[in-house]
Amino acid sequence: MTSTNRSTLTRRELLSRSMAAGATFAIGTGFVAARDAAWALEVNQLKPGTMATLIQMARDIYPHDRLADEFYAVAVKGYDVPESAPMIEEGIAGLDAAARGRGFPSYLETGWERDRVDLLRGMQDGEFFQTIRGGLVTGLYNQKAIWPLFGYEGESFSHGGYIERGFNDISWI
Repeated sequence: MTSTNRSTLTRRELLSRSMAAGATFAIGTGFVAARDAAWALEVNQLKPGTMATLIQMARDIYPHDRLADEFYAVAVKGYDVPESAPMIEEGIAGLDAAARGRGFPSYLETGWERDRVDLLRGMQDGEFFQTIRGGLVTGLYNQKAIWPLFGYEGESFSHGGYIERGFNDISWI
C-alpha cells in the first residue's frame, strides 16, 4: 500500500513533506506538527490549517523568541472544541481574506512578521481578536514549564510569602 492511500503519515514522510514545503508547520489530516517533528498536536474540531494559523497568530500577538511554538500550541488548543470552532474558523477565514486583500496567499503564508502584525492591527478591536488575545494571557502564561524562562519562581504564599521568598531576588531590574 502506498502512502497516498493511507490517512496517516510515517515519521519519515512527515519530515520530508514538511521540509520540502519549507513551512513553519507540517499540516496533515487531523494534526499540526512542528517542522522538525519535535511536537505534534491533534485537532478534532478545527481544520489543521486553522490551528496552524491560530498558533502563528498567538506568536504574533505575544512574541517571545525564547518560547517554542509548542507552548503557543498548548495555549490555543482549548479553542479546538465544538463551542468555539465556528467562531475560530470564521475569524481565521477573515484574517486570511485580509491577507489576500494585501496580496498575500494567507495569513500563515505572510512572510514578514510586521506584515502579519499590520493585519492583526486591522482587526484588533473585533470580538475574534479580543477573544484570542484574552485567552492567551492565561493559556500561555499559566504554563509552569515556561515560568523559568521568564525568571518567575511561582507563587510564594505556600513558602511564607514574598517577604520570606523572592523579595530581593529580582535580578532583572
